[in-house]
Amino acid sequence: MELRQLGNSDLKITPIGIGQWAMGGGGWAFSWGRQDDAESIAAIHAGLDAGLNWIDTAPVYGLGHAEEVLGQALAGMSNKPYLFTKCARCWDENRQIYKSLKRDSVRRECEESLRRLQVDVIDLYQMHWPEPDEEVEEGWETMVRLKEEGKVRWIGVSNFSLSQLRRAQAIGPVTSLQPPYNLLARDIEAEILPYCQENGVGVLAYSPMHSGLLTGKMTRERIEQLDDDDHRKRRPQFQEPLLTRNLALVERLRAVGARHGRTPGEAAIAWVLRRPEVTAAIVGLRSAAQLEGVIGAGEFRLAEQEVAEIEAAL
Repeated sequence: MELRQLGNSDLKITPIGIGQWAMGGGGWAFSWGRQDDAESIAAIHAGLDAGLNWIDTAPVYGLGHAEEVLGQALAGMSNKPYLFTKCARCWDENRQIYKSLKRDSVRRECEESLRRLQVDVIDLYQMHWPEPDEEVEEGWETMVRLKEEGKVRWIGVSNFSLSQLRRAQAIGPVTSLQPPYNLLARDIEAEILPYCQENGVGVLAYSPMHSGLLTGKMTRERIEQLDDDDHRKRRPQFQEPLLTRNLALVERLRAVGARHGRTPGEAAIAWVLRRPEVTAAIVGLRSAAQLEGVIGAGEFRLAEQEVAEIEAAL
């Protein structure tokens, strides 16, 4: 699998990486429902065995739980993958999530992530959300200091608008942006992707299969059976009137992928990776078995007419 340089860093990463959002398990505001930690660890090991060389996580995923699982999965491993995590989302003793980019908060989050991950340095430290907006400069300045101190190797942002990107760049170079990007979420195409290309900012696209909706395995029945605390039940794209259109899109992805022996999910990821500005895509895993339906996307390239055919379904 080819390696791509991430922005202005020295990190050479595979076109797809392992995402840990669902591995946080249930019991928090944006969970994907219950999750077996043993299956999470098996998924991580399977991804690394297949050649993937980076993992994206965040403290808020399971309120520290995903990072702890990742630390366990990599414990004792001499050749660890690149570890990407984040700051800006905290929680109180009642497990209520709150937003903070205050200097002391960012530093505390960094130290807690290092402890949970069981490492001495974080390869890419990202501002998860630019909230509160008035604290963006304070938070980014703190991240620049953490990089200078050697706590983190590179720093990036996530879910930033164009104006927020420019504000951060005025303080210190942004290595990467992590935005949502898939066939059902294309807001970054007009201005943000060109800006990233012009300014050497790598792009790590998250939710390339729209949280599982474009995998080819999501049906109306499966959506109805999702855990009550699975946040996807509340998202518009998983409900009518959009669901019928989205399931028709999946069938188009299935037809295109089948010509190459690929799954609908691999076709959806390949659509994301078709953009030269996109360095890589984050693929969430919940089990080792799920890897089989996505790993081929790392080397799958769609022809121009296939891209047009897929988009015609929308």
